[in-house]
Amino acid sequence: MSKKKKQKPVYFASARVLKWKQEESLPGKLDRLLEKMDLAGRLEKDEWVAVKTHFGSAGAHRIIRPVFLSRVVSALKAAGAKPFVTDTVRISGLDYLEIATRNGINQLSVGAPVVLADGLYGRDNILVKAGDILGEVAVASLIHDAPAMVVCSHIKGHINSGYAGAIKNLAMGGVSASHRGCGWRCGRGAMHSLGEGRLFWDEDKCQLCYQCEDICPLECITFGKEGKKFEYADERCWRCGRCTRVCPGQAIAHEEADPVQFMQGLAEAAQAVLGTFKPGKVIYVNFLTDIQPECDCMPGTDVPVVQDKGILVSDDLVAVEQASIDMLQGSPPLPESAASDSGLKQGDDILLELHKKDYRVQIEHARKLGLGSPDYELIQI
Repeated sequence: MSKKKKQKPVYFASARVLKWKQEESLPGKLDRLLEKMDLAGRLEKDEWVAVKTHFGSAGAHRIIRPVFLSRVVSALKAAGAKPFVTDTVRISGLDYLEIATRNGINQLSVGAPVVLADGLYGRDNILVKAGDILGEVAVASLIHDAPAMVVCSHIKGHINSGYAGAIKNLAMGGVSASHRGCGWRCGRGAMHSLGEGRLFWDEDKCQLCYQCEDICPLECITFGKEGKKFEYADERCWRCGRCTRVCPGQAIAHEEADPVQFMQGLAEAAQAVLGTFKPGKVIYVNFLTDIQPECDCMPGTDVPVVQDKGILVSDDLVAVEQASIDMLQGSPPLPESAASDSGLKQGDDILLELHKKDYRVQIEHARKLGLGSPDYELIQI
């Protein structure tokens, strides 16, 4: 008789509120979810814990709300730990902290210091060996050195990976954009690009709208003295690809990685980040709320494509990701959203259809790398 696979517990709290009690609200349910993770049993007294989240962008407001981050911080403090809320530099560090404050994430709102894991310049990082695709990546120093971490991930779509959850949060958010020695080639740009990751400009298609110049986080793009010729600073460019996404005439092309290779690279980077922690020192909190079609790093936020589902918590990366995508399957598209605009209907895989990227590749590769199991038991509180 074959031995039945052991299922990993994934705890779930529905976004529905059917009783008018504070403890039955979604923040109240999050408190009970975190109790299931036995934080006091996992953490040492006064142990520093990174609460990894995404600070959002100017105009991108559908991030994990501060009220939820404060509940995570409170639970960690109750367990005797010393938490800090963090993300890596995505634009100029000082500007990014200002954006975090405008989006409501600050020490007063979350109850813990809010810091950049790779410093104000985004170059405080440590090279860590990754897999065959990436070779090595620059893991943000505060995440590298932290003894424990709670990964708070906003579930959403993504133009390159189709689905963005905890794997993407670890890979793109735990790795810096650049390294002092090897630049973007050891940073998250290595996941985005093949070869040199060059940008190509088609003058005939260019509308001279300058949106690419405006959106560049490093001010790498200019149009010359007369404002008619596209130029970019190759060595400073992080290869984030934002310029290609906003170009209305598709005049800019980015030498991007193959989608499968990109997603396998995400799993490799996530493995490199998690390899700096001892077993049992990382837990995952996936927020299936405000499920928008794009990443939180873009300077704008579309309406959600499906209804809020709730929150999933586990100490198994693959299990919590598998549970998240299973929960999205069969969800009816919300009206007047990108999903309904595309003619999608209940039963369609909405994120797959919107982005045409088989996002399951990243989860399967994470399984192959030993980062968890897709076999889970969903336990609703």
